[in-house]
Amino acid sequence: MLALAAVGVTAAVHFQDDEPRGDTANEYGAEDLLRDAEAIEALGVVGVQARVSDETGPDLTAVSGVAEFGTDRPVPEDGYFRIASTGKSLVATVVLQLVGEGALSLDDTVDRWLPGVVDGNGNDGRLVTVRQLLQHTSGIHDDLPGYADHADYLERRYDVYTPEQIIERAMAHAPDFEPGTGWGYSNTGYVLLDMIIEEATGRPWHQEVQTRILDPLGMDRTYLPGGDPTPRSPHARAYERYPSGERADVTEVIVPDPGGYVSTTADVNRFFQGLLGGVLLDEAMLAEMRDTVPVGEEMEAYWPGAGYGLGLMNRPLSCGGSYWGHEGGESGYITLNGVTDDGGRAATVSMSTALADSPDSALQQEQAASALIDHALCATSGQDRR
Repeated sequence: MLALAAVGVTAAVHFQDDEPRGDTANEYGAEDLLRDAEAIEALGVVGVQARVSDETGPDLTAVSGVAEFGTDRPVPEDGYFRIASTGKSLVATVVLQLVGEGALSLDDTVDRWLPGVVDGNGNDGRLVTVRQLLQHTSGIHDDLPGYADHADYLERRYDVYTPEQIIERAMAHAPDFEPGTGWGYSNTGYVLLDMIIEEATGRPWHQEVQTRILDPLGMDRTYLPGGDPTPRSPHARAYERYPSGERADVTEVIVPDPGGYVSTTADVNRFFQGLLGGVLLDEAMLAEMRDTVPVGEEMEAYWPGAGYGLGLMNRPLSCGGSYWGHEGGESGYITLNGVTDDGGRAATVSMSTALADSPDSALQQEQAASALIDHALCATSGQDRR
């Protein structure tokens, strides 16, 4: 594992209303948040921004590192970044709203809405349900386009894939397991859910996200970029550290939906607080969303003790209890997030570097970011954070 030299490193911490807030043994304050952000940066992440939102007080934000390697340009405290798979929670929320309205059922098969689309090589849309797509228990193999190295990224970063092309890639493989008999993360399953939303509503799936979630919550800094490969300003540039040890700028890329959403730490916190606070789903549908199964064995090292619901993950807290969220990573931007069970307190951290040079580096990044979320949310428990 190669260590990265710090160039022009800066660090800052702010309250949204610029008023200082003191730290106590049971409170996660300014120095704590900055310390955890700096611990992530020390691993080789070029820039870190983090935010803690609490319904009882102003937001707390911290930044560490720089917005562009080789400069002293500070990381924006509410900069734009790709949220990648965090967008699955948006899609799942729309699906559950439609279920609550009677427009579709969790037990509907894929063939009920998309006849003949999941077919071939042992794939059978008559056997896969909406619930299984949401929970990654469908067995549908994932073959989302990726990049082997930086030269591959430069050649293909502006390629556009239709939903049909992504599903066709998946159908070229046999299922990973029979539907309902295992757990395997499948981006393709959420592409199918986008298409089911459109069949059930007669409108583009992202319009449903906009009118059902973004507009009601005032998430006016969350958007789909379409053909624009660069997030809006301000943003930190994104980097990937490849197995060769090379660190490369991967900011400009067109990401297949639904992983293309761009947002901010404030909007991500607002979404999860609204979701767990009961603003977006009624009690019955929120209970369905929070009905979890264990994640696959291969993910246990990254998400120890985690359970996966319907587009929502549950992870244990070191101080007792658990929290909800959905992390995401795409082309250099990695984000982790979490919210308490009642939606009262949320934390999001965005990192502008994917440490993909080795499994150990990726695990260390995951653990450091998870520690920040854990520390921030344990502050509400009345116990000393660990």
